[in-house]
Amino acid sequence: MEKEPLPTDDDKTETTESELNGYAGEESQQGSTEPAARAGWNSKVEYFLAQVGFSVGLGNVWRFPYLCHQNGGGAFLLLYVLLMLVVGIPLFFLELAAGQAIRQGSIGVWRYISPRLAGIGYSSCVVCFFVALYYNVILAWSLFYLGNSFQYPLPWEQCPKQGNLTVKECEKSSPTSYFWYRKALDVTDSIDETGSFNTYIVCCLLAAWTIVCLGMFKGIKSSVKVMYFSSIFPYVVLFCFLIRGLMLDGALEGISYMFYPKLEIWADIQVWRQAATQVFFALGLGFGSIIAYSSYNPKNNNCHRDAFTVSAINFLTSVLATLVVFAVLGFRAKGKVVECVVSNMEKLSDHLHSGDVDTILIPHFNFSDPGSVSVEDYTVWFKQHGHDVPGNLTECDLEKEMQKGVEGTGLAFIAFTEAMSLLPGSPFWSALFFLMLLNLGLSTMFGTMEGILAPLTDRFKTLAKNKTKLTIFSCIIGFLIGLLFTQRCGNYFVMMFDDYSATLPLIIVVVFETFSVSWLYGADRFLDDIEGMLGWRPHVIYKYLWKYICLLAMLGLLAATTIRMFITRPTYMAWNQDKVNVASEEYLKYPGWALAVMALLIIFAMMPVPVALIHAVLQDRTKLTSRDTEIGRYSIVNTDDKCETPMTDMSDLDQRSTTAASFS
Repeated sequence: MEKEPLPTDDDKTETTESELNGYAGEESQQGSTEPAARAGWNSKVEYFLAQVGFSVGLGNVWRFPYLCHQNGGGAFLLLYVLLMLVVGIPLFFLELAAGQAIRQGSIGVWRYISPRLAGIGYSSCVVCFFVALYYNVILAWSLFYLGNSFQYPLPWEQCPKQGNLTVKECEKSSPTSYFWYRKALDVTDSIDETGSFNTYIVCCLLAAWTIVCLGMFKGIKSSVKVMYFSSIFPYVVLFCFLIRGLMLDGALEGISYMFYPKLEIWADIQVWRQAATQVFFALGLGFGSIIAYSSYNPKNNNCHRDAFTVSAINFLTSVLATLVVFAVLGFRAKGKVVECVVSNMEKLSDHLHSGDVDTILIPHFNFSDPGSVSVEDYTVWFKQHGHDVPGNLTECDLEKEMQKGVEGTGLAFIAFTEAMSLLPGSPFWSALFFLMLLNLGLSTMFGTMEGILAPLTDRFKTLAKNKTKLTIFSCIIGFLIGLLFTQRCGNYFVMMFDDYSATLPLIIVVVFETFSVSWLYGADRFLDDIEGMLGWRPHVIYKYLWKYICLLAMLGLLAATTIRMFITRPTYMAWNQDKVNVASEEYLKYPGWALAVMALLIIFAMMPVPVALIHAVLQDRTKLTSRDTEIGRYSIVNTDDKCETPMTDMSDLDQRSTTAASFS
């Protein structure tokens, strides 16, 4: 049976779900696709703020700069742009067009294509819920630091004292590391040690969920009002930091290390995997939030242009954030390297006074004034003679210093925080930075919650009538389950959820999405539907990108991610305060029970796909059996050679039965 085209504005507002899914042979209760009555954006600006706010998140600030620096700088940027063009934007366009055409959330969209694919939408909802659980904990941490920023000096500028002695754990690490691990998290030594709840973080988590609930209280009508601030304010802060950062000593060195191209990294398959994963998560593919936001658009909205515009803004934001991060980290690293040089020159002077150093090893520059020695001169001398000088002089490497703590929470709450404490007016810059993180996270949280609420309210009328109650209930459940992350070991669970609860399930979801549209529904038919919406037909290259390039790329990413998970035992970064000379981070292997939890998270997220498939197949067979019974009971056996199949239309059967009766 020929599949129906996607609904148009000329369609009736009231229709049955069996009409929507008539090509699949499903007869359902009376429902409403509400294409005309569905809520919509008040303006294109609101839509852009929501879509950009969702796609531009914390990963643009603390994940992209790290990947760019670790994987070849400028070479990684070129690879990222390539994958964005051939994989990211086509898939982003696919989700935008599907949501805008069908005007449903993720469950409704994939159920429209086939009831057997409804599980894809449910899986997206489950993954969104997992992400919301730990993402809001990061907002709670930002709130905690924001509250502590309104004091001078900042509490992480110097080590606390017990009596007349500096706290040993802080002395063995750094003030910012100590404040993060001991004051903010009060973290345990491993994930096996649970510990009590952190009262301050519990209160901040409650505040974070309250803000999200208030913002989502009336759906997009209320959340978009918050987004006028939360989506724009981060750009104001980033430009302020960029201007201030470029005036700092060491900023240019930091940026030059950032963009120095290392083209040899293109031969490393892991770099391709990391670039593809970053493209995937940067655009928010698979969450269902893109579909949900797009479903509120008018049918004639140019979603093709939107796909390129939002993707370009996302990429430029990542580059802007990278400039800011490495300008500030360059300043921090330059300060540490200068301290290192001064310390080593003082050691050298002491050995010269005691006659322990051969005159051949004495540097040509004036080391009697350690503060005047340049890092470049010291580096050249150290490579030639440093290891021959007694006293264990150390290498003062700017690049190695910049690599310390430049990813994720290590960047935001340790490295960047330390750099800001060195700036004049540090409380102001600290409050600005954590307010920026809070707003970046809020915009993403609104999109994530919309990826849960919109599909459920579209699918179930009872929930649609009680959307406010559903929103409040979801936030309460999120807060209660989120208490898991407020234990002393909670940071380790955040890392577990961040690394394993979403990555694999979302890749599988996008594989199913791409296959469903390009092969089951048909790429040509989908392009016909888009032509009907836009008034012009997108280039035929999208057909081949969806059917082959994107699908193969996602399957390759799925294979690479799965193989890596099985080959390399998962690890997490723990805080070890008991090391002899220094308290520091170290990688530990997850225990067996934690691996079981990871497996359950992945299985639970993907379970709706096969469950929905089996349910739809059984439902079809039940209806087929019931239909055959009705025909056998009320019609005369006909002698037509044409045999009935599950795809035979009921009207044909009735007509043939009537004909047989008239000839008998």
